[in-house]
Amino acid sequence: MKVALIGASGFVGKAILNELLSRGHQVRAVSRHPENVEQNPNLTFVKADVLQEDKLVAALAGQDAVISTYNAGWDNPNLYSEFIEGSLAIQAGVKKAGLKRLIVVGGAGSLFVSPEVQLVDSPDFPEAWKMGALAAREYLNLLKAEKELEWTFLSPAIEMTPQTSGKRSGKYRIGLENPVYDENQRSIISVEDAAVALVDELEHPKHIRQRFTVAY
Repeated sequence: MKVALIGASGFVGKAILNELLSRGHQVRAVSRHPENVEQNPNLTFVKADVLQEDKLVAALAGQDAVISTYNAGWDNPNLYSEFIEGSLAIQAGVKKAGLKRLIVVGGAGSLFVSPEVQLVDSPDFPEAWKMGALAAREYLNLLKAEKELEWTFLSPAIEMTPQTSGKRSGKYRIGLENPVYDENQRSIISVEDAAVALVDELEHPKHIRQRFTVAY
């Protein structure tokens, strides 16, 4: 497939990029910092800001699908508003480019840890991640109203950090609105296996206009 990957130079984006290329997909990396992405015969680079509509639409044109790992920056004081603004710009850009398939990587914060409590609202949720998690939850709520695109929203496991990464087993379990826990009551996955799950969804869609989550 021809796939536009937004945020290819980031933590999650690099893992998805590697997975896409390993399966022979042709990737157009859309990034503000394409110099941070390694060269590959099946990879082309486009330097673009998602808020520059004309450049974004041109970058997405002709692709079969768009994968967004957009992040407005964890240290950004305007993270909440800029994440939503950028995510909506990507959503609009996909439509203006004439595409249908959009896969968005969000966070685990909007998963329900009890019937009426989402993870981001639990008392022990890390403050450093809260604005990003709240923004991702708000965008998911907005995305649910999208009827034209064939969108999917991936919430990775609660634990998916550089410390949990470094292995690709190709194995994972799927949930929808609640975290997937292992026998030790941990919701954990490597970024490499989260990328496996996402590309599996790209190749064999099972969650059109749905959110899903993955963990071991």
